[in-house]
This record gives sequence, C-alpha cells and structure tokens, in this order.
Amino acid sequence: MAAEATELARRYAATASGARPAYQRVKDLVTEQIMSGRWREGDALPSESRFVEALGLSRMTVNRALRELAAQGLIRRVMGVGSFVALHKGSSALVEVHNIADEVSARGHRHRTEVRFVREEAAGQETGARFGIGEGTAVFHSQVVHFEDDVPIQLEDRYVHPDFAPGYLDQDFTRRTPFTFLSEVAPLGKGEHVVEAVLPSADECRILRVAASEPCLLIQRRTWSGEALVSVARLLHPGSRYRLMGTFDSR
Repeated sequence: MAAEATELARRYAATASGARPAYQRVKDLVTEQIMSGRWREGDALPSESRFVEALGLSRMTVNRALRELAAQGLIRRVMGVGSFVALHKGSSALVEVHNIADEVSARGHRHRTEVRFVREEAAGQETGARFGIGEGTAVFHSQVVHFEDDVPIQLEDRYVHPDFAPGYLDQDFTRRTPFTFLSEVAPLGKGEHVVEAVLPSADECRILRVAASEPCLLIQRRTWSGEALVSVARLLHPGSRYRLMGTFDSR
C-alpha cells in the first residue's frame, strides 16, 4: 500500500507542468496509467481515499476527476464498490455489413458464441410480410450470443428464408457465425440497417448480463442476395460495450 501511494504521488508530481488545476492533473495521471497499459481493462483503481491520502488532495477534487473520467467512458464506477478501468467498446461500421467475429479478432480479442437455438418454425404475420411469404410458411430461426473475451456483446436473433440457405439448420454456429455461412450460400448484394436505443427485456438482461436500466443499441438488419431478401436479424448490444462508427464526405 505504501509503495502504491508513493508511486501515485510520484506520477502526480510529473503532471505539474503549467497551471493545470488539480482535478485535471488527477485525470491526466489516471489516463496515463490506462493508456500505458499499467492499468488494464477491468482493473480496480485505487480508492478515492487512497488518492486523497497519496496526493494530498481534497475528496471533492478526486471525486470530480473520477466523475469526469467515467463520463468520458475511460473508467466505470460501481456504487459502494469502487472504480474500474472500463472495458473497451467494440466498434462496428454503420454503413457496412461485417462479420462480428472478424471485428472482435481485429481488436486482438477472442470471439466465441453460445447457440440458444437453431430451428424451423412457422412464420408469424410480421415475419411473413417481411419476406413476402404467407403467414405459417416455414422459416429458419436462430438465436446466438456473441462474446468478446467472455463478455457478451451481442444477442443475434435471426430469421432466414429457407429457399436461399439450404443446410442452415445443420450448421454448427459455435465454429462459424451465421453471417459467414450466409455469405457463402447467398452472397450479400445489399443490406439495410435501422438503429435505435432500447431498454432490454428481463430475458435479454439475463443473457447479456446487464441491468434493466442499461440502454442497449438495437440494429435491425435486412440483407439481400441479388433481389431476394435472405435474412432479417435483430442485433442487440449493451450500450456500454458497443458503438457504431461511420464516415462520409460531400462528394
């Protein structure tokens, strides 16, 4: 503990250049520790009391620094427990369609899936209308949970038109994703995204390990091969673990 306090004080002293206020210097100290990799994702930060004691600052100053770091998404504060280095938010392209396993791998993390079910069922009125088929017509339906380093980041609820994905029910989606299989049997021609913020249901909270009050990012995706609508998917992400990115220009 004494060694930790001494190290904090030393690094805080190193932020003394210029006339920066004390709370900003605390933010700089914490940010530098995280960006350097000394404090890694999920690591517990020293307590407020430890910061106060080691740096000789008021609790109000330390609290402000930690509150602002939490607002910026760099740390996560848990009431009555402490502060932790925030998990890196995965990113997905807003106007493109990618395989989530490739996105996770590109971030240097491990992707895995848990398959809740893969089955044939009768299309309801809404699903039938989307595919242009009659209510009660057979469709394929799958639910797969995607993990990044054992943290659930997406609940994929997908309907597939059987005519364009023969063999869908026979696939092992713990070895490859539904996206990969569909890309092989019905190459993507175009896609559509509808994005909104929603609150998860009780079942979704349990699956994604989030609180009922945590907003989630919902992507409703439709994909076509040629002129045929092949797949309709509902992709639900915890808001604290995911973000969408896109670029555009005026040309």
